Amino acid sequence: MKSILPTNKSECYICGEYGPTEEHHIFGGSNRKISEQNGFKVDLCHFCHNEPPFGVHYNRKQSDALKKECQLKYEETHSHNEFMGLIGKNYI
Repeated sequence: MKSILPTNKSECYICGEYGPTEEHHIFGGSNRKISEQNGFKVDLCHFCHNEPPFGVHYNRKQSDALKKECQLKYEETHSHNEFMGLIGKNYI
């Protein structure tokens, strides 16, 4: 499924850098499949995705900001209870 956030394969969602990107599932681990099924993903450059200290896999503040943004977007068309049923944690 396409992302519910405005992202594209040639531009990093966080820094706006053009070039190759990597798909990031906003809710990973046990929620990775839910992210895939619901479009909870964005395209990130390697630096913003997987390089310390700013990459989302190393920077909780950055990761939580993406989760909050994704939750807000999802709840534009779904209820808060639906989101909680999928993810089980509130990021707002």
